[in-house]
Amino acid sequence: MTSDPTPSAFADLAESIAREAAALAARRRAEGVDVADRKSSIVDVVTAADREVEDLVRRRIAEARPEDAVLGEEAGGTDGTSGFTWVVDPIDGTVNYLYGRPDYAVSIGVVRGAPDPATWEPVAGVVIAPATGTVFRAVAGGTALRDGTPISASAPASLAETLLATGFAYTAERRRGQVAVLAELIGSVRDVRRGGSAALDCCAVGDGTVDAYYERGINPWDMAAGSIVAAAAGAEVRSWQAGDTRSFLFASPGIADELEALLHRAEAAGLGVGAS
Repeated sequence: MTSDPTPSAFADLAESIAREAAALAARRRAEGVDVADRKSSIVDVVTAADREVEDLVRRRIAEARPEDAVLGEEAGGTDGTSGFTWVVDPIDGTVNYLYGRPDYAVSIGVVRGAPDPATWEPVAGVVIAPATGTVFRAVAGGTALRDGTPISASAPASLAETLLATGFAYTAERRRGQVAVLAELIGSVRDVRRGGSAALDCCAVGDGTVDAYYERGINPWDMAAGSIVAAAAGAEVRSWQAGDTRSFLFASPGIADELEALLHRAEAAGLGVGAS
C-alpha cells in the first residue's frame, strides 16, 4: 500500500499549483476584467478569470492527485477516494480584483475528510497574493511562513488595543445584521479594518498585521488555507453556529476568549437584524 504524502509534500504541491494560478490571475487582471455572472446578489460577482483559474487548479490537482476530492468556489465539489480534499478559492476577493485593488488571493487548502470546517482535519494551506507576490504557507502543527520567513500572531495587551478585521456578506439583509454586530464591538477595540479577502485576513492574523479577524457566513473555500496559516502562527481558530450560518474567529490567544464572548453577546442582539 502506498503511504500518504507528508503534509510538507502537500504544501509543496499546493504552492506549485498556487504560483501558477496566481500568475494566470495577475495576467488576466492586467488584460482587463469583466463580470461573467452573478451569484447570491447583484454585487456577488464572478469573473471569467475566476473560472479559468479554478479550471487550471483542478487540472493540476487531477494530474498529480486524481484520487483526491476537490471543493472549489466556482465548480463545486468532486468526490475522491483518498480521504483528502483540496479546498480551493481561485480568486478570493473578487470585487477587489474587479476594481484593480491588490487585496485578492489564490487560496488552496488541503484537509483530511469532508470539506466542513467543523469536522475536517487540516493538513496544509497556501495563500498567494498575486498583486504583491506574497506567499503564505503552513502545515498543520508546523511553522507558518510568509515568503519563507516564519511568522507569528501578535500579542495585544488588551481587547481595547486590538486591531480587528472583519467582512460583510453580499446580501443586504445579512449585511444589516453584521453592521449591528459591529456597532456593538467598535467601542471595545482599537479600530476596525475591512480588507475584502477572507484568506488574506486570516493570514494577516498570522503575521500580526491585525490582531483578530471575525466574520459570519464565510465559506469553506474562503478560509481553509488561511485558517491553517493562522493556526500554525499561533492564533486561535474558533467557530460556532450563528443563526443559519457559522461565525468564525481568528485571534491572538490573549484576547480570543474576551472577544469571542463579546461576539456572542453582539450576535445575540444583532441576529434579528437581517436574520437570513
